[in-house]
Amino acid sequence: MQWSRLVREIPDFPRPGVLFRDVLPVMADAAAWQECLGAMEELVRSLSPEILVAPEARGYLLAAPLADRLGIGLVPIRKPGKLPGPVLSQQYALEYGENRLEMEATAPLRGMRVVVVDDVLATGGTVQAARRLAQQVGGHVVGFAFLIELRELGGRRRLTGGDLPVVSALVL
Repeated sequence: MQWSRLVREIPDFPRPGVLFRDVLPVMADAAAWQECLGAMEELVRSLSPEILVAPEARGYLLAAPLADRLGIGLVPIRKPGKLPGPVLSQQYALEYGENRLEMEATAPLRGMRVVVVDDVLATGGTVQAARRLAQQVGGHVVGFAFLIELRELGGRRRLTGGDLPVVSALVL
């Protein structure tokens, strides 16, 4: 896993006490990016999705090439005010505050096997919100996939309660 050496650690971002894991250097290195995408493709394929859902912005930077490799679609979940209406909205808690996500109310997920993809699993708030949005339009969430999982923050436990698979390319 050569790509993992390129993950940058930024202390005290976005606020004091938070150690931010930056995956953008991985994306900037062509060989590392291909290695990373190959690992993620294998993990996501094992969940047999029909469509991916991913939160802004690193989530869909990762999910877009995965959807292409898997030959399936992608529904992006955005920050407030970025989508034309009508939208569904979901409030959630972060490790360092609160936020809100939105998805088009007409997203084509009804009856489909959905995998939620994001770059980092920390506390799980962001992807829980994504899961709830997907379910509101009839999507059947079958799992979660992450590039990096931060074990010490307990997101996996909070995320599923054991009812859905969680796959991660790198666990720190």
